[in-house]
Amino acid sequence: MNTSTARWFLLAAIAGAASFGLQAAAPEPDTERTAPPIAAPATTPPETPQNIERTDSATDAAGNLDVERDTADIREERDTRPTTWDHVIVHFGRDALLAAGERAASVVAIVGSSTSDGDVWEGVISVLGNTRMRGSAHSAVAIFGDTYVDGKVHDAVAVFGNVVLGPHARVSGRATAVGGIVQRDPQALIHGAVDEISFPVQFGSLDWLRPWLKHCLAYGRLLALEPGIAWAWSLAFSFLGLYVLIALLSSGSVEKCVATLEQRPGHSLLAALLTMLLTPVAMVLLAVTVIGLPIIPMLWTALFCAGIFGKVVILAALGRRMTRFISVGPLSHVAFPVLLGGLMLIGVYLVPVVGLIAYKVTHIIGLGVVVYTMVLAARAYREANISLSATPVDGLSGPAISTAANTSANEASHAASTGSPLPATDTGKLPRAGFWIRMAALLVDVILVAIAVASLKADNAWLLFLAAYGAVMWKLRGTTVGGILCNLQVVRVDGRELDWPTCVVRALSCFLSLIAGGLGFLWIVFDIERQAWHDKIAGTAVVRVPTGRSLV
Repeated sequence: MNTSTARWFLLAAIAGAASFGLQAAAPEPDTERTAPPIAAPATTPPETPQNIERTDSATDAAGNLDVERDTADIREERDTRPTTWDHVIVHFGRDALLAAGERAASVVAIVGSSTSDGDVWEGVISVLGNTRMRGSAHSAVAIFGDTYVDGKVHDAVAVFGNVVLGPHARVSGRATAVGGIVQRDPQALIHGAVDEISFPVQFGSLDWLRPWLKHCLAYGRLLALEPGIAWAWSLAFSFLGLYVLIALLSSGSVEKCVATLEQRPGHSLLAALLTMLLTPVAMVLLAVTVIGLPIIPMLWTALFCAGIFGKVVILAALGRRMTRFISVGPLSHVAFPVLLGGLMLIGVYLVPVVGLIAYKVTHIIGLGVVVYTMVLAARAYREANISLSATPVDGLSGPAISTAANTSANEASHAASTGSPLPATDTGKLPRAGFWIRMAALLVDVILVAIAVASLKADNAWLLFLAAYGAVMWKLRGTTVGGILCNLQVVRVDGRELDWPTCVVRALSCFLSLIAGGLGFLWIVFDIERQAWHDKIAGTAVVRVPTGRSLV
């Protein structure tokens, strides 16, 4: 991109920064200061390629400003321009218009469209809007919008939009489309170059976003009862449905987090504040160490998932204020308070300023509650292990408990070495498998299934093959090849043996965990029971056995 285009990007940024307070009025014309019209040259040089790119006449036959002239002459004239060009039109949240026969230094619209049929000394600029220029100007620029030119201009630029040149368009400089294309009428003239800088995604003019920016963001809220923002309402109710689904799948975890918020509100708020302050510090430290760079995306993903779960907790806590007298029946499930709390919060999103504040506050507090609950769970788990090894239980001393634990481990090792699944009564004595070991086992299974599918030339159905492979292996062996290598076994949480319906339901539920952006698998990190979504649906868990399992 050349220097002229970059200059107009800078002009657009300056106009956006000044638009919140700038609405300059045009001074009265001063006959003593107004410069006389520029006289037409006596002769016109022939239109050869050399002199077309270097210089053109300063005025046309009617005496109007002709922008097809040398760039150096434009800079020199701009320093001594007459006062009749000092009028600046800047609007925020609405369109800017310059009528035919009028003059202005610049025409700028932020979150709106700019239309100019007159003469503009500098540029006609739109940010999140379309630019239409049928008069004359030095530049016509649209950022996240289309630029339509049917007059005389030096540069025509569209950032994440298209440049459309009408039949009367005369471009003495360049026509540049960043993330779009240049559409040119056969009669349009371009004396410079045409630049099309493409991206994998064509953003277009973003007409759907402007009503939301105008009616919602400009008022500090997320929703409004205005036309053109139906997509925002659809998005809000889609997230509410996701929150209710999470409450149905992880009711126990949601209940624990809600109890933490209700019993320790001060500590929860402190955890929220520390999480908000320490997250950027942790990101910087990981980036500085260089070797921590791969951890940054995973940390962001973990915080994102924790934030979603935290929003569920906040909605449940809000809904409990209306359902606290309901103790029996389906309405006593935590998903119902989440639904009521979500509808209440959607109503708050309609209030100017308060809506945006409520969104941020609920997200920050929810994230802090989830983090603090995980800290409490880890502390309780550590204290339970310490007390188990030091305190007599059921008449057994510490050494006797250790001996019993070793006996259970030996029984589990014997069952694993024989290749048979562990007895259902012994599964509760084994620790739950964490996220990373389960992902390692899944990676092994994916590679094996991919090799098999490639040999069968059935690439379009490899997910179905993977699901079928998992269901069969879980029923026959209680685990998969990856699980055998990582010492993992799938068990039912009710202590019964795995049956075909459970294995099939678990395999099909894996698709739900996958299509939600992998959130169902990431749930293992935050769930106290170390269950993924498909585990909760099928009533299963993954445990770690002491030794490896034989494939025979």
